[in-house]
Amino acid sequence: MADLNEQTLTDAVIEQMASTPDPRMREVMDSLVRHLHAFARDVRLTPTEWLAAIGFLTKVGQTCTPYRQEFILLSDTLGLSRLVNLMDDTANRVGEATETSLLGPFYREASPKFGYGESIAVHAKGPEMMLFGRVVNEAGEGVPDAIVEIWSTDADGTYDLQATSPDVMDMRGQFRTDAEGRYAIRTLVPLGYSIPMDGPVGEMIRAQHRHGMRPGHIHMLIGAEGYRELVTALYLGDDANIGSDTVFGVSESLVVHPKVGMEGSPAPSIPAVHYDFQIARRAAHDTSGRVGADPSKIAAE
Repeated sequence: MADLNEQTLTDAVIEQMASTPDPRMREVMDSLVRHLHAFARDVRLTPTEWLAAIGFLTKVGQTCTPYRQEFILLSDTLGLSRLVNLMDDTANRVGEATETSLLGPFYREASPKFGYGESIAVHAKGPEMMLFGRVVNEAGEGVPDAIVEIWSTDADGTYDLQATSPDVMDMRGQFRTDAEGRYAIRTLVPLGYSIPMDGPVGEMIRAQHRHGMRPGHIHMLIGAEGYRELVTALYLGDDANIGSDTVFGVSESLVVHPKVGMEGSPAPSIPAVHYDFQIARRAAHDTSGRVGADPSKIAAE
């Protein structure tokens, strides 16, 4: 048996894991170990720093609940979520489609169902706005019966999971497009907000002297039979942090500017955004493009 040193240890670990029967797991773990060891050597990681990192990750896990996903928040703020999102889009999107964005840590399944033009602000109060347009395919044809899910903060920059009892759903809902692919959603003008700063991720953000702010935005999840699910968001262009989103979710094509008197708006007296979402056909090998999940589903697994 040969003694191990800084350079030979990595190969010894890889060799011991070589019997992993799942080829994808073997590939991922091989690369993970090589990069992790290279990182430790690169920064000359000390025992004190290693313990601090273990403590940090432990706190991240302990902060997670069925209503809060601190690990997704960590991934978001390190840009990893966006990177996975972009790579998945490149690998699996077939044809042209609206740009994607992050699902985020505040998505919830089984949100309430609403009709055309109804408001998702059941309890929250504040300045209103209207979203309307069509869901179309690559040929520009309306996609009927598409499901359009929406969720956002209230006018104070707070999600329902933060503002009320976790059992109450507000500022989120599901709509279906009509025979011509049209949708209309009444909501509140979302306020830019700080990510949760009361946990270990917030401590990291403060230590890095980052503002921790997200520009005002509205999440959208759109799906239809035979089409690839679209995970995206619309961002308010007048937000001060539109160019420095702390989770790197903004794309120029997703920036909008609500206007009063918008032609075709079901509610012309309030600010409105007309936006047509284009969805692409589903590839045979397609998997979920959701970079995020309902926190309760992760906690239950």
